[in-house]
Amino acid sequence: MQIAFHIGANCTDEDRLLKSILRNASALLQQGIAVPGPGKYRALLRETIQGLDGAAPAKDSREILLDAFVEEDDIKRIVLTNDNFIAIPKRVFDHGVFYHQTETKVRGLCRLFPDDDVSFYFSIRNPVSYLQDIAKRAEAANLRDYLGLLQPHEIKWSDVIKRIKRAAPHAKLYVWCNEDTPLIWEDLIRLQSGIALDTPLSGQYDVLSRIISTEGMQTLEAIEMPENRIARHNMIADLIEVFPLLEMMNETIDLPELSPELIAAMSAGYEDDIDVIDQMEGVELVLPFR
Repeated sequence: MQIAFHIGANCTDEDRLLKSILRNASALLQQGIAVPGPGKYRALLRETIQGLDGAAPAKDSREILLDAFVEEDDIKRIVLTNDNFIAIPKRVFDHGVFYHQTETKVRGLCRLFPDDDVSFYFSIRNPVSYLQDIAKRAEAANLRDYLGLLQPHEIKWSDVIKRIKRAAPHAKLYVWCNEDTPLIWEDLIRLQSGIALDTPLSGQYDVLSRIISTEGMQTLEAIEMPENRIARHNMIADLIEVFPLLEMMNETIDLPELSPELIAAMSAGYEDDIDVIDQMEGVELVLPFR
């Protein structure tokens, strides 16, 4: 069984990838791919992994879980997603560590499905805007208490990616930048769902439609999108440049603890961190234009 699990991060796509994949549920099911509703597995997986507490699962755990996830027969791939899988917003910086529970959660999932083909999907974003959104979601009174010993400039996604790979060295791991999703949304739908390449998609412009005008979407519908991946990225980029909804694209950072100088340093550090992730063995970084 292939198990494709989108495990975060918090405050990235907010289940939009799941919703776009679900728009293709009928075609996927015909290809032996199930996309169960989150209510069938999110709480169940969390409670099961917590119950293991590092121990080996019972022999029948896998079958019990799969029976709960899907009712259909002849399923070869299951698509799961939970932005809060590693941690809820309030616990992202527990013990002053960025996603402290990464290895426990990932290793626990792999122990439940030891002989299955498990793959992980993980979205990252600029730590500046991420920190603002996750702190609000956690209802943090201030960054000092929320981050503990960690400093804002020390937030590195590559640290989290390393720990995912350490916990699941043989699992495929796909990573992308949330900022790139309007360009690569079709790639992500196909990648996580596993849908056949020659199957037409629905929902591939769900993110793009949020950041370009109605006129831009009408222009998109009137043109023939090239099949070549890079050419498609270039055409979408052109549409964003000509028909932007600036109010949806410009983000104001108002955290008092983040000075303009710190924001600039963290943003530059994010670019460097992307390069680090791109060089990691066993990690596929999904970038546009290549």
